[in-house]
Amino acid sequence: MALSKKPVTGMKDIMPAEMQLRDYVIGVIKETYGKFGFTSIETPCVENIANLSSKQGGENEKLIFKILKRGEKLNLETAKGEEDLVDGGLRYDLTVPLVRYYSNHSNELPSPFKALQMGNVWRADRPQKGRYRQFMQCDIDILGEPSNLAEIELILATTTTLGKLGFKNFQIRINERRILKAMAAYSGFPEEAYDNVFIILDKMDKIGLDGVAGELKESGFEQESIEKYLELFQGMEEAKDGLNYLLEKLGDVLEPDVGQSLKEIIASVGATKASQFEIVFDPTLVRGMSYYTGTIFEIAMPEFGGSCGGGGRYDKMVGRFTGKDVPACGFSIGFERIILIMMENGFKIPGENKKTAYLIEKGIATEELCKIIAQAQEERESGVQVLVARMNKNKKFQKEQLNAEGYEQFREFYKNPLKQ
Repeated sequence: MALSKKPVTGMKDIMPAEMQLRDYVIGVIKETYGKFGFTSIETPCVENIANLSSKQGGENEKLIFKILKRGEKLNLETAKGEEDLVDGGLRYDLTVPLVRYYSNHSNELPSPFKALQMGNVWRADRPQKGRYRQFMQCDIDILGEPSNLAEIELILATTTTLGKLGFKNFQIRINERRILKAMAAYSGFPEEAYDNVFIILDKMDKIGLDGVAGELKESGFEQESIEKYLELFQGMEEAKDGLNYLLEKLGDVLEPDVGQSLKEIIASVGATKASQFEIVFDPTLVRGMSYYTGTIFEIAMPEFGGSCGGGGRYDKMVGRFTGKDVPACGFSIGFERIILIMMENGFKIPGENKKTAYLIEKGIATEELCKIIAQAQEERESGVQVLVARMNKNKKFQKEQLNAEGYEQFREFYKNPLKQ
């Protein structure tokens, strides 16, 4: 049986040109986030299955690549259920591993702790353009900071990084989970049905206000509650300041500091941003993760036609591990989607070192070969990228391939010096 040359469905091989771009983007991310005080960490790609299945990862928990027990622990004959077969899984995001990491090492870490984590995650999802079963995530998180300074720093660090990568005229959409709940309470929806209401609201950009109304009705909600809910959105559209209008309407069911904190984030980011983007309040933003407790945000890019990252506050998650809640907030860049946009737009890495190829004919004398390699070493010391390779019979095709890899200068060395 012949072995398969193709990668597993949903995985991909990365070609050299893309790998160079990925390395460049990773370098910009690490340098920029480092200036904001974020420290790089790393966690294992495998986590305890109980942690991954703790109802903190939303729909992603249905997409876990589970790992069989090994050796004596795996007994197929006596196994009665999945818990007898599985003890680990590949991480589906970086947040659950980070929280476990922090819970395990909090006594050794500063407070607040500003973490940068980049690494592959795995989801048994349906592959499509820009979405794979193995993909890189890039997260920054602040743990131990209860104030909105965490949100402000996360948004500024992320948008500064995007600006340095050439992105502009994008949006940061921002909302608050407590505002979402207050809107549902104001409208008279039962508390146990909030999640269903939010799932329908999350489709607003695709089905519109009428579509949301229709689905709420089909779900069996009271017409009076539906009308009151829709009036909030219609009122915001008509008002000069939608956020202030909403806060006035929700005055009796929303703590006053929630709206003030959100307005402070928007004003602070707008006044101090270092790249071209707009931060806007979006009352329809939901974000699916069940662990969010406060502010939530997303990156909207017209080039991609969808979200290219997001995050929010998850103050209750550490407590699931330690029994003591710790304020936490994070922001994740959609690394793979950003790489896709940059490649489709023909992004050129700025300030890239010159590339020179030395092509050496077979049979050249050893003494001459040593001189050529020494010359290449001198050029490398001066900052030039030099490839030393044997000359192929089809030299024209070889040079075309190297040219596609960014080699612009060629030096050819022959065993007969007269050819050079």
